[in-house]
Amino acid sequence: MDSLEDFDYPKILLEYKNGFLASKTMFTACELGVFDLLLESEVALSSAVIAQHLGSSADGMERLLSACVGLKLLEAELKNEEAFYRNTELSSLYLTKSSPKSLYHMMMYYSQSIYLCWHYLTDAVREGENQFVRAFGVPTKKFFDATYRSEEEMITFMHCMDSMLHLCRKDVLTLFDLSLFPIVCDLGGCSGAVAKECISLYPASTVTIYDLPKVVQTAKKHFISPDEHRIRFQEGDFFEDSVPEADLYILARIIHDWSEKKCLQLLGKAYKACKPGGAVLLVEELLNEDRSGPVTSQLQSLNMLVFLEGKERTPAEYSKLLTAVGFKEIQVRTSGKTYAAILGRK
Repeated sequence: MDSLEDFDYPKILLEYKNGFLASKTMFTACELGVFDLLLESEVALSSAVIAQHLGSSADGMERLLSACVGLKLLEAELKNEEAFYRNTELSSLYLTKSSPKSLYHMMMYYSQSIYLCWHYLTDAVREGENQFVRAFGVPTKKFFDATYRSEEEMITFMHCMDSMLHLCRKDVLTLFDLSLFPIVCDLGGCSGAVAKECISLYPASTVTIYDLPKVVQTAKKHFISPDEHRIRFQEGDFFEDSVPEADLYILARIIHDWSEKKCLQLLGKAYKACKPGGAVLLVEELLNEDRSGPVTSQLQSLNMLVFLEGKERTPAEYSKLLTAVGFKEIQVRTSGKTYAAILGRK
């Protein structure tokens, strides 16, 4: 229960008010290359030197760096009354482009795409529809055309999808023994992040990445080594075209994108193509059954409202979808991180 002090000074409300200011500060520092420059420098730099290197105003850069210190993204030390800046370990590990654990592309996608849609959250709540037209000038059915306007934008999106799963893909792919399913189809496999982890964990498995033609071609060119013979590709639209027969279908961050009607259509198609004794594995964020949290999933559900046509769901709702198309023995297991795994058997 709130104390009287909360009403005298509503600290939590003031923190929420500044939420997007904090995220946009981090996005801007990433976009300008602050963390990359400091990583390459290996020594602390003054705001004037950083501004000169990155082609920004001295005053603007000084304010940005100071805010990053407050956000614990940078550290500062005073020398002769002048501040010199260096990365925190966290920033070097996750906010620089060159790090193997980089979240840079995720930050850019949130800054340049998702941020635009959230400007229209009020409209989305009133209308119950996404705001893709207002944000990008095209309907949702043209989502991939808008996302993939250039190869650079496509690569950014695919890196974003890769990094979203990077932090916990091993955890979710080991919640169940997937060695029972040697022939795997990764529906909407995008950059191949899940496929690569799957063949690493399960040496007897082969994985077919099924995605749109332009996604498959970009994955082959930029994300998947041509020497990786256990990863195969099939081009197609999983709503319009047939899907290959497999022992296991993995849908990682796919079902939450779509309406219930489309989810049933896609899962039904997977069920029909699935070999007897096979399964489907959904990798998704989960809402609590009483919808009391977690807040990250609640916010992500709002994100689906403004951005696409899906939503985040409870374990019971995912079980209901799978059961409706014929899958049985539904099991839900959590990883302790962002994503959970839902397995249904045929």
